[in-house]
Amino acid sequence: MTSLPSPRRTDERRDPQPASGAVLRLERMLAAKGIDPDRPLPDTGQPSTALELADRRIPPRYRLAEADQPEVTTWVQQVTLACRPGPGGTLGIAQGPSLLIAGPTGSGKTHQTYGAIRSLLKAGVRLRWNKLTATELYASQRPRQGADLEREMRDLMASPLLVLDDLGAAKASEWTEELTLRLVDHRYEHLLPTIFTTNLAPGDIKNALGDRTASRLAEMCERAILTGTDRRRLRAA
Repeated sequence: MTSLPSPRRTDERRDPQPASGAVLRLERMLAAKGIDPDRPLPDTGQPSTALELADRRIPPRYRLAEADQPEVTTWVQQVTLACRPGPGGTLGIAQGPSLLIAGPTGSGKTHQTYGAIRSLLKAGVRLRWNKLTATELYASQRPRQGADLEREMRDLMASPLLVLDDLGAAKASEWTEELTLRLVDHRYEHLLPTIFTTNLAPGDIKNALGDRTASRLAEMCERAILTGTDRRRLRAA
């Protein structure tokens, strides 16, 4: 009868294996450059938080922006509460209400927008976002060599958070109205949070954007109506 090998004892240690040729070559390369592979990596000063990373995309003028309008802070809370845990447990935007910030030129709409983004990041929300003006939206969808316009449009439609600035500021046409409706309708149907800013008074949105777009905005958006004089002119005075 063939005897079975005795099981390895739990306290038995294997002899260390020699380093492979690739490892030895790497060690020699590092040594030639004066690099100790066992030494901790130095602090490179690179951003380590989501807020620091986002500040690279936020224009310098708005990197300290704070959302202080009650309607804006309430919207931030609603979106945060609707977040779902993603990889590693970090909260990510899933679905939620949109936000329409309306007011005259210089009333602080862009400030409140970036303040809302920064507030979401401070709340620990994992945030992927796109921001463009309505004029940039229309320009991006005009035919140009090598551009995949449909893919660009789909990326905007599916963005977890989209900021569409200066809605209604561009010259209206049947084409711009249909393009705006397509974008708004997709985000309306899929409950994707969107921040819209506009100089239009609420009663003028229908005339500028069309009845179908105005109807969807009325249902999908919380509203923050800003008032006051042009802050830019006050600073310049």
